[in-house]
Amino acid sequence: MPPTPQPTEERRLWTDTLAEMIGSGETERGKKVSRLGFFCEPYRPPSGIFADTVIKVYRTAAGADLERLVRAHDAYIAFLRDSGVQVPETRILLVPVGGREIPVIVQEALPAETMMRARMVGTPLPEAMSAMQAAGEVIARFWAYAAGREERVGFHPSIRNLAIIDGVGVFFDSFPPLIDYSHAEMGQALASFSSNRWLRAVAPFMRKRIEGIQDEWYDPMDNLVGLVGSACRLRPDDSARFLDWGRSFAAERMGMSPEIIAAELAEPPKLPGYWRAVRTLIGKTGTPDQR
Repeated sequence: MPPTPQPTEERRLWTDTLAEMIGSGETERGKKVSRLGFFCEPYRPPSGIFADTVIKVYRTAAGADLERLVRAHDAYIAFLRDSGVQVPETRILLVPVGGREIPVIVQEALPAETMMRARMVGTPLPEAMSAMQAAGEVIARFWAYAAGREERVGFHPSIRNLAIIDGVGVFFDSFPPLIDYSHAEMGQALASFSSNRWLRAVAPFMRKRIEGIQDEWYDPMDNLVGLVGSACRLRPDDSARFLDWGRSFAAERMGMSPEIIAAELAEPPKLPGYWRAVRTLIGKTGTPDQR
């Protein structure tokens, strides 16, 4: 990844190059890393100064405080790293395109074979269980650090947002930055920055449902339940093993009570109805874990 741009010539080179790539349609037409993103479809350039990165271009939401967004993103990356969660080199810039500023994230690209979803599909069960343990440690580490902090902070460590490198979980989803935004503000961000025009149009009529998407991001047990549920949907024949692992991990590493564990992990967790509904409406359902 290119070195961190400085406030003068190097930063201008970054923003000018990104502005040209976006304005020419390269980031829109080029091959995407994934087409399931809620906010954008990440693009990896085949050459140039950003060849070793993934570029994530977000729409400019009307009325959005983009300076606050940048500050929050920087604070969230710092929080993740301070918690001990490994994050690839990730920077956010406001890029001028067509007379307006567009939030763009430039992130160090990770090898495709390290993606957790790839580790969970078509691999022997011991390898899948090892990936689950690595992901669980990321969740436990984050929430141990977050306990007692004043910030309203959340985390979305889904299978699609994690890589496993040398046996360690690496988290790479930093948008929206889940720090210091109220429940209502984050709900507004989910609608405003969504890449789906239809969702933005109906957002005023679906406010509670859209706001509800974030709820599992702000609860440690919900993080773990989401992880276990996705694993069960990816490998239904191994659901019993994932449930056993989840119950043990919740007790031993997260200090959850037997009552909570029994209530949440008695059977394979189902994808929340509001999440299925929104994903279906915007045409990004994925297979089969829908995460």
